[in-house]
Amino acid sequence: MKILMVLTSHDKLGDTGKKTGFWLEEFAAPYYVLKDAGAEITLASPKGGQPPLDPKSDEPDAQTEATDRFKADQMAQQLLASTTPLSQIDPSDFDAVFYPGGHGPLWDLAEDKDSIALIEAFAAKDRPVGAVCHAPGVLRHVKSKDGQPLVSGRKVTGFTNSEEEAVGLTKVVPFLVEHMLQERGGLYEKGADWGVHVVTDGKLVTGQNPASSEEAAKALLKLL
Repeated sequence: MKILMVLTSHDKLGDTGKKTGFWLEEFAAPYYVLKDAGAEITLASPKGGQPPLDPKSDEPDAQTEATDRFKADQMAQQLLASTTPLSQIDPSDFDAVFYPGGHGPLWDLAEDKDSIALIEAFAAKDRPVGAVCHAPGVLRHVKSKDGQPLVSGRKVTGFTNSEEEAVGLTKVVPFLVEHMLQERGGLYEKGADWGVHVVTDGKLVTGQNPASSEEAAKALLKLL
C-alpha cells in the first residue's frame, strides 16, 4: 500500500497576525494508523519542505497518544521536515491520498491547482480520498468526470459552522467548510460538536474534526 499524505504550506491566520498551519493530531493519528497497517507513506505539500504547524495544536490540552508518539519519533519528524513539493507528485504512484486538517488548507490547498488535479486523478481512477476537519475544504473546486463538483450528491462531513464559531474564527476563514460542502451539492452530515463523526461515500472519506482523524484513517484503510 502506497499512501500519499498532503499537508498545507500556509501559516497565516487571515489578517489576525496569528499563525496557523496543519493540526498536529490530525497528521499524527492517521500517520500511525496507516504506518502500523504496513503502508508506505509519502508526505507532500504545495511548497515542499517543513509544513507549518498550527501552534494551538501543540498546546498541552491538544496532545494525544499519537502526538506524543510523533514527538519521540525521529524518523517521522525527518519525513515531515522534507515533504515533496506537490508539483512533483505523480498520482498514479499511490493507492490512496489523505489530507490532514488545520486551518491552513482553507487558504492554499483549497485553491492549489496541483492538489485539485491530484484529487481529480484519484477520483477518476476510483482510488480512496480521505480528508479530516478543515481538510474537506480542499474539495472546494474539485470536479468529477462529468464536470459536476466531486461532492455533489455525496454524503460528506467536515468542520461544522458551530465548531468554527466556538473557536472564534467564523469571520477570519476564507470560507466555512460546512457551507461550502452544502453549496457544492454535498449531502452534509454532522455529529455532536467535537465528537467522532466519519462519513464514507464510495471512495470518499471525510471526518468532522480532530477527534475524527484516527477513525477517518481507519475508514480509508478499509477501502484499501
